[in-house]
Amino acid sequence: MTRRKIIGIIFIVAAMMKLVSMLGIFHLNWFDWVWNHPWTEFLGPILLLIIGVELIVTSYQRNPEQWLQRPVPQGEDGKRINCAVRFGGDEYIYHGEPFHGACLDAFFGGLRLDLRQAVIAEDEEIDIHTFAGGVELLVPAGVNIEVKSRSFIGGVGNETVGRNIPGATTLHIIASNILGGVSIKE
Repeated sequence: MTRRKIIGIIFIVAAMMKLVSMLGIFHLNWFDWVWNHPWTEFLGPILLLIIGVELIVTSYQRNPEQWLQRPVPQGEDGKRINCAVRFGGDEYIYHGEPFHGACLDAFFGGLRLDLRQAVIAEDEEIDIHTFAGGVELLVPAGVNIEVKSRSFIGGVGNETVGRNIPGATTLHIIASNILGGVSIKE
């Protein structure tokens, strides 16, 4: 277990203990000197929970050796793929196969989709949903990227901004993030 995960678990446990103390199930005196201001009474546990979850999720993103490399799944129609990750990390790599769009879900986990060697013959769509998780997209250099995002305490990092290749195919990325994010790289 990495240091980031241990610290994240400590933050989450401290926040949960404070919330249990606030509900009156049991009282911990040592919390009184830490959170004696009214605004930290409620804000403190929420921040600790967010930081703890972020530390755990990013520990998976920073250590790709923990990710399970899986074969590229086919969707019901044989084209569009559906990938979902819960409390873990998966990696899908295209090795010259045609790409026909994807639906990616990351719930408290990380997902990496490597399209650098994929064959993208026409405009395709990637629909991404994250909740306290992250998705990393590695895209080929010869395609345009168009991003539409709806995020709440999260976002999309696009390192391909400003790339406009005339006549090239376009990947339309639609991301919905809650406490999570998407990273787009070449």
